[in-house]
Amino acid sequence: MTGFATHSTNLALISFRGIIINGDYMEPVILASGSLRRQEYFRLLGLPFSVMPAMIDETPRKDLSPRQNAEDCAVRKAQKVVETMKGRLPSVGIPRWICGADTIIALDGEIFGKPVDREDAKRMLGLLTGREHEVITAISLYIGREEKIDCRSVSCAVTFAPLAEAEIEWYLNTGEWQGVAGAYRIQGLAGCFISSITGSPSAVVGLPLHDFYVMLRENGYPFGA
Repeated sequence: MTGFATHSTNLALISFRGIIINGDYMEPVILASGSLRRQEYFRLLGLPFSVMPAMIDETPRKDLSPRQNAEDCAVRKAQKVVETMKGRLPSVGIPRWICGADTIIALDGEIFGKPVDREDAKRMLGLLTGREHEVITAISLYIGREEKIDCRSVSCAVTFAPLAEAEIEWYLNTGEWQGVAGAYRIQGLAGCFISSITGSPSAVVGLPLHDFYVMLRENGYPFGA
């Protein structure tokens, strides 16, 4: 039996059903993210989950490092879902497991958010070309029985091959840069430009599988052998 997902921000449709695998009851997890790639990883893991994107202000704080900003966003996403559930569905109760995540791209200490337009995307790609940059993914896990949030982060080094201006224009014309930090999707056509990755490939995409696996087990979630 595999996991399932409920894809809705309508709280009335959030699923609280778990599944039984090898005699262990796997409780449902709320994924506080609308990322399709993270949802794919949850399906890969066979986790029963519902999607409830947390709408928070993700503007980087200047007093925090890139890693601290990623962790701050991941924690606030989980907290936002907890607050929303308490305020709008108090009779249902808070799920025992809520996962928040955030991925940040940084170069020379500058955080590259989602480009505001094509020119901004071109600027980002022009800075990334031929250089190594940092991709940080933070994951948070709200554990309801203890009312605490565990947060961890993973840093990876990603290197872009040198790109000609024509290659950048070609990529911009695909539209793939829209709505994504750093103006590129490594799991898409931008993968053609990546010459090396040092660290967790899944973390670069948005969910460090090994660290998430360890986090679940260390916090008592019945997953794995």
